[in-house]
Amino acid sequence: MSEDQEAQEDELLALASIYDEEEFHRATSAQGGEIQLCLELPPSFKLIVNGNKQTEYDISFLPPLVLNFELPADYPSSSSPAYTLSSKWLSRDQMTSLCKRLDGLWEENQGCVVLFTWIQFLKEEAFAFLDVKSPLEVVRGGNAPVEWKRSEAGVKRAGSLTGEKDKLEPLLELDPRAVLVVDPHTDILPQLLDFDEAQRQKVFDGKVFCCGICFMEKLGSGCLCFKECQHVYCKTCMTEYFQIQIRDGNVQCLNCPEPKCTSLATPSQVKLLVGEELFARYDRLLLQSSLDLMADVVYCPRQSCCQAVMVEPDTTMGICPACQYAFCTLCKRGYHGLSHCKVTADELRGLRDEYISASAEGKKFMEQRFGKRVIQRAVEESFSRDWLNENCKGCPRCGTNIQKVDGCNKMTCTSCKQYFCWLCLGQLTRVNPYSHFNNPSSPCYNQLFQGVDIDEDDAFWSDEED
Repeated sequence: MSEDQEAQEDELLALASIYDEEEFHRATSAQGGEIQLCLELPPSFKLIVNGNKQTEYDISFLPPLVLNFELPADYPSSSSPAYTLSSKWLSRDQMTSLCKRLDGLWEENQGCVVLFTWIQFLKEEAFAFLDVKSPLEVVRGGNAPVEWKRSEAGVKRAGSLTGEKDKLEPLLELDPRAVLVVDPHTDILPQLLDFDEAQRQKVFDGKVFCCGICFMEKLGSGCLCFKECQHVYCKTCMTEYFQIQIRDGNVQCLNCPEPKCTSLATPSQVKLLVGEELFARYDRLLLQSSLDLMADVVYCPRQSCCQAVMVEPDTTMGICPACQYAFCTLCKRGYHGLSHCKVTADELRGLRDEYISASAEGKKFMEQRFGKRVIQRAVEESFSRDWLNENCKGCPRCGTNIQKVDGCNKMTCTSCKQYFCWLCLGQLTRVNPYSHFNNPSSPCYNQLFQGVDIDEDDAFWSDEED
């Protein structure tokens, strides 16, 4: 084996030992391979998107630069490695500048292996070399491709002899080894954000966290991190928590268990932990609760339908798009035009309290909905009912309301003439009604005048006077 071949083999073996299989892949058919290089971003690196509105993203990872290389037979003694440099997010002129710098590093180290030097430069110095700083700006139009806003490093301004506006022209002729791996008209912003999210998850999966519920230490791959607050709990505890909440219908309460924390789990996180059946229930209830919060959405009152119905502003008529049922959005009965909503006996009983506690605007709305006469009747009947409840008792035989003004506790119904006890409402015999109060086994024994103030001048009443 020649010295060049031995140096090449040692260099490839060294790269394989330093980088894992995702970073370095050695070619099988030739002396070469592929290296994927994730550039080290400064802390708090931001990406700003300028379009219809400006949006800012915190970025920790950008897609890697890919260095494909092949080692000629006389490398490293004479020839440089043949290579291409590709990227999803750098421009062709930026990559051309990097290629020129790699060539310069080879000239400085000619006769020695240079791949590791290239890798270190690309990973650690490329940002400073290209003068890329945070925030990295992206200009984005409606259907236009993403264009990276770059400084004037690497470009020169050329004056026009025809009086046209100045134009920016590349300082360097584009290097054919600089490869742009995406269509220039493709919006790569989603790809950048997806890659950053995937890499963040990869780092999270390798860390150890202590669950705040079971207090056990687990790898991040077995944990769930709430995105807003970054609180971490193990998936076992969160799965049980989510399942209970969804079964109880509390789909709006899948929040972080940390006290006073309002961060919510995302639907993708919920889907990851619960089964398909529970997630379908969660998805359905979440949609329904969202529709319930919309003022212009009601549901068809037919039990067999219950379809969501959009309602036009300033109208009380809803028409179900599924069953074509026209109904009043206030009382949920068939649409009755300008007529007031009809009130059932049960609804009338609760109308008075609702009306009294309502604001001036609420009272006006209720009067328009039910009519002033209905409201007045509800209030009057409610007060009458309260008075009867406080001052009267119902006859145990016919239910007629009886008021006790004076006298003993043996009562006679004014309607059916039944004798009864005012204390226990028990029915008394007509032959000897007072036996109820004289019998020691009776619950009202010796209580004929219980609760009655008797003056000395008062005499006992007869049955006829009672």
